[in-house]
Amino acid sequence: MNQKEKYDAIVVGTGISGGWAAKELCENGLKTLVLERGRMVKHIEDYPTMNMDTWDLPNNNELSREDQKKYHKQRRVNWAPKEDVKHFFVNDLEHPYVETKRFDWIRGYHVGGRSLTWGRQSYRWSDLDFEANLKENIGVDWPVRYKDIAPWYDKVEEYIGVSGEKLGLRHLPDGKFHPPMDLMCPEEDLKNVLSDKFDDGRLLTIGRVANITDKEGNIEGRTPCQYRNRCWRGCPFGGYFSSNSSTLPAAERTGNMTLRPNSIVHEIIYDDNTKKATGVRVIDRETHEKHEFEAKVIFLCASSMASVGILLQSKSERFPNGIGNNHDQLGRNIMDHHYQLGASAKVEGYLNKFYKGRRPNGFYIPRFVNLDSKTSKKEYLRGFGYQGGASREDWTLSVAELNYGKDLKEAILKPGSWEIGATGFGEMLPYHDNRVTLSDTEKDQWGLPQLDFDVEFKENEYKMREDIIKQITEMFTAAGFKDIEPYERATGPGLGIHEMGGARMGWNPRTSVVNQHNQVHDVPNIYVTDGAFMTSASCVNPSLTYMAFTARAALHAAKEINTGKFS
Repeated sequence: MNQKEKYDAIVVGTGISGGWAAKELCENGLKTLVLERGRMVKHIEDYPTMNMDTWDLPNNNELSREDQKKYHKQRRVNWAPKEDVKHFFVNDLEHPYVETKRFDWIRGYHVGGRSLTWGRQSYRWSDLDFEANLKENIGVDWPVRYKDIAPWYDKVEEYIGVSGEKLGLRHLPDGKFHPPMDLMCPEEDLKNVLSDKFDDGRLLTIGRVANITDKEGNIEGRTPCQYRNRCWRGCPFGGYFSSNSSTLPAAERTGNMTLRPNSIVHEIIYDDNTKKATGVRVIDRETHEKHEFEAKVIFLCASSMASVGILLQSKSERFPNGIGNNHDQLGRNIMDHHYQLGASAKVEGYLNKFYKGRRPNGFYIPRFVNLDSKTSKKEYLRGFGYQGGASREDWTLSVAELNYGKDLKEAILKPGSWEIGATGFGEMLPYHDNRVTLSDTEKDQWGLPQLDFDVEFKENEYKMREDIIKQITEMFTAAGFKDIEPYERATGPGLGIHEMGGARMGWNPRTSVVNQHNQVHDVPNIYVTDGAFMTSASCVNPSLTYMAFTARAALHAAKEINTGKFS
């Protein structure tokens, strides 16, 4: 690489947001350097477990004791990492951080980031979300509304392929959908019960998921979902959206992208004369060599907490506490979604019914509380939704001693009875004292300060959690399900893997870090378009919103460059 070459744009990170920034900037004619701190991962070529069955993996897909030590914080998420996907999660011994209060920072350092392992649930925000802070006098007001983002939701959905059902809900806007996946029989039962026995508008639908289902659909080399449910290993068909299968190849096709993995961006360079950022400082992950790269605009898409860390480390005489941090807003108002609670139950009947394939999706029950005066709750603000599913597996198959003997052959061929379960996802409010800072004492192997998390759930979240369990228990009871077992596991912020905030969007530079176009107020050629810019959290999965805002910001940056504003 020619380090003296000045690029039009630098994108930091290659995940959900970084891939979209690279695609849009390159397609708008900008010479773009894309920097990823982790290793290279090529579509298909670098998915080593994509076709393996459980019996092909050591230890029945469980981590060895040695690996359990390496991934001791990543394993807090329960479902990962396992042997089949450990290569897409960080080694916690090599990438430590400080927890003043518990924070479950689940990460993957490689090209594509968490776009390879995300849950693909894709929901639009509504003005119920964008207006909530203003109406309730919480945090600061969003400087945008749904009408500003709706065209960008359209663009993103059409490109990535989102399957789902149109519902006509004001608080969960419909989108550009591929055909919905099918519900299971018990899920259809629950759907009917919610409509018949509850008068607050609650309903059940199939999840809106970034998996192609249009059999005629072929989105630039991606083919429809094969119902293997191995998405998190990397899909050789491109059936689900990831940066590796979609946006990064699109950027590469333009001839305008230079991709450099193993590049740890730790500082943005600021020029006090021009009042602009001029580039970034990088440490090579493998050699520890130091480099500088110049560009007219910088897009921070490193993931929300990592992007905040880069801004905090970018100190100068003008910004002694981190670039754009004149008013002590950087690193504050950290949010996530709280979950790890819900219920499971047994379903009687349908023993003559089964299903084909492994549906990589479940049902969704959208928010039905605090929508209006009729659904208002006095105990807490905001709301929650549920994700769940029904299946037909005999739990005894997991207990070897119960399956050996003369009836083994029959037992493994006979499915068990139906079971159903649902998990609540609740909104977390933005609290000023929930923050991340740079540690004064702890450094990583590259000599960079570790992030120190001081984040917690508060009374509003805990009151909401009580209702989440109460409501799902009532729904399962109304449906006639048996042996209902509510559950709530120990959890903390971060475990939802939807960490947000730290460089929130707002009108006022005194109370926010970026403006309505995702530009840092005080340094407008820096754009922050990952979860760091989020001003509130909603209760729906945020990735679709990150992508929409990123595409919108990239066009804004391209126009600013083309008019000479960032020359």
